[in-house]
Amino acid sequence: MKSSSGVFRAVYPPTLALTFFLSSGCHRTPPSIEFTVVPEAAAGGAARTEKIAGRVIGSRGKGQRIVLFARSGTWWVQPASNKPFTPVQQDSTWTNSTHMGTEYAALLVEPGYVAPKTTDVLPQKGGLVTAVATIEGRLSKASPQVVPPKILFSGYEWEVVQVPTDSGGVMHANSPANAWTDDKGWLHLRIAREPSQWTCAEITLSRSLGYGSYSFVLRDAPQLEPGTVLGMFTWDPLESGQNNREIDIELSQWGDPAAKNAQFTIQPYYVPANVFRFNSPPGTLTHSFRWEPGRVSFQSAQSGSHVVAEHVFTSGIPSPGGERVHLNLYIYGKSRTPQRSGVEVVIEKFTYLP
Repeated sequence: MKSSSGVFRAVYPPTLALTFFLSSGCHRTPPSIEFTVVPEAAAGGAARTEKIAGRVIGSRGKGQRIVLFARSGTWWVQPASNKPFTPVQQDSTWTNSTHMGTEYAALLVEPGYVAPKTTDVLPQKGGLVTAVATIEGRLSKASPQVVPPKILFSGYEWEVVQVPTDSGGVMHANSPANAWTDDKGWLHLRIAREPSQWTCAEITLSRSLGYGSYSFVLRDAPQLEPGTVLGMFTWDPLESGQNNREIDIELSQWGDPAAKNAQFTIQPYYVPANVFRFNSPPGTLTHSFRWEPGRVSFQSAQSGSHVVAEHVFTSGIPSPGGERVHLNLYIYGKSRTPQRSGVEVVIEKFTYLP
């Protein structure tokens, strides 16, 4: 048909015109994610969380959810490994809490998606992942140091904890100056008195090792005050469902001068069968455990293979996941006796065998 202006125009039946519009003109923009609340960039750990929030643009699927990650060395699902999903509200917004990291990520996923608990590389868009967004943590003048300092010990890289951590419901300060290695490669951990408080020490292995044998050679251990704790243990901050995959060797009287000074523990500690207490003598000692499916075998021995204590647990044994080895020296928050002086311990070597 020719119009009065001389331009030819096509005339379609109504149903054909509607079909043409739907097939050629209705192209939706792929869904995307925006952040509206960005947490501070800070060292990771179980002690601190912040709010994180955002919105989904162009969400089309029912049942779509957000999966959050925080980067602290590797990527850790948030806010916990047994709670990996954040719902998308009817107004397309989402909000949750997250442990701290240097960078944060949000994935929009379809029903049926299984989130990794930790990952070195973020999942990419495709399959059940419909959108991915990342953002660097918010900078703060109050905490300019956001990347944990690292040290090398026994051939492994360790992160030095510099944020306060919990001790029996009481937070204690950690100082990077209290953890270092000497010219022999031995690790020194120290409790030191600063003008306003005691400061403690903690380091964390930069990766998970899983099942295997873990051994710690403690060099000429000093006599610890009743409230001092030396811990050699595994810990997964995101796996509360398996008691944080915590397996402990601890030297402490927990504030009671009459108590034995060492214990092997499978969490939760308040189950009597999960704790084996013994007296650890002075001198150089090797503390170790062998972690296998359904079984953890502990031993403490002096040089010359004289066994001081050994015990096997076969109930409530966690399976591997995102746990990492921690070494710490701190003051128990509920100690009956106050700390009188500082102390330093030396761990000569850490070894791991699959």
